Amino acid sequence: MSHADRTPVRTIMQEKIVTISASESLSTVEDIMRLGRVRHMPVVSSGKLVGVVSERDLLRSSLSSLSSHRSAERKAFLYAIEIGRVMSQPPIVIAPDVSIRQAARVMAENKIGCLPVVVDQELVGIVTETDVLRWVAEADDRARPGSSANGPMRSATPA
Repeated sequence: MSHADRTPVRTIMQEKIVTISASESLSTVEDIMRLGRVRHMPVVSSGKLVGVVSERDLLRSSLSSLSSHRSAERKAFLYAIEIGRVMSQPPIVIAPDVSIRQAARVMAENKIGCLPVVVDQELVGIVTETDVLRWVAEADDRARPGSSANGPMRSATPA
């Protein structure tokens, strides 16, 4: 059994999660994503996870409706549309004890970039494709005795 088969998602998931209401506008989520440099946001309604909105959802809704419109018209469109109309639903979720390998498999099979992590229907974290890739990239560091993979990422190019 490999390390990926034994290591649970909880070890790489992000626990500080920004959520957004299904009734918020697309312009709000676009602003939050741009400013917060996030690509996926869990969507909640009455405190329950009801979907996920991604940059891809924003792009798809913008392009399909406004391919030839100017920036001001695009912003007005995004302000008028509720997230609930374009989010991916129902959300595909995962439990914190599921292996990283299984999480990667679920994301690949469903062509999604994140999985909300839930316990008893409560959102406790989110794991993204970037989290999985970072974990894979740091595998050699974890395997080396006495090393810590929790430090900053090294540059891929020599200094």
